[in-house]
Amino acid sequence: MIPELGQFALITALCLAILLTTVPLWGGWKGNRSAMALAPSLSIGLFVFVSIAFACLAIAFLQDDFSVKVVAANSNSLLPPVYKFSAVWGNHEGSLVLWVLILSGWIAAVALLSPDLPLEMQSRVLAVMGAIAIGFISFSLFTSNPFERLLPGIPADGQDLNPLLQDFGLIIHPPLLYMGYVGFSVA
Repeated sequence: MIPELGQFALITALCLAILLTTVPLWGGWKGNRSAMALAPSLSIGLFVFVSIAFACLAIAFLQDDFSVKVVAANSNSLLPPVYKFSAVWGNHEGSLVLWVLILSGWIAAVALLSPDLPLEMQSRVLAVMGAIAIGFISFSLFTSNPFERLLPGIPADGQDLNPLLQDFGLIIHPPLLYMGYVGFSVA
């Protein structure tokens, strides 16, 4: 049930990203300030739902839910919890979810920390960042779904995390690297 909740949250995040891209731009084109003013709320909603999706994926790893394909391929029941958590982004699918989480965090930061920007500029900046989120969330959902199930053949144990990724440096490296990479979308 947790993976389905994560899938639903990621789909909802995609819908919010589409709204974040279209509604403020339409408001700017028509001069509708109330439509432009929706951008910060949509940004926060996007962050909340991507956070839920990431949390669901992390829970699947921590609970050894080997019915989820990415968990079965990148974890096992004997893996220490810290590596189970880092296994969330130790693969292509989870790495994309981490990327989208950090992107939506930057979007929320712009929405919350830029009240002095003119509404027209803030709404356009958030709309462009929403368009970037559409691309990454769509890619995650349609080509690299992290919540894909292995039904009916659920393995008894997973294949384990790549031993090269079982290092403290590689636990913190991707999140820090992504903070910088994705942060350039604000610039």
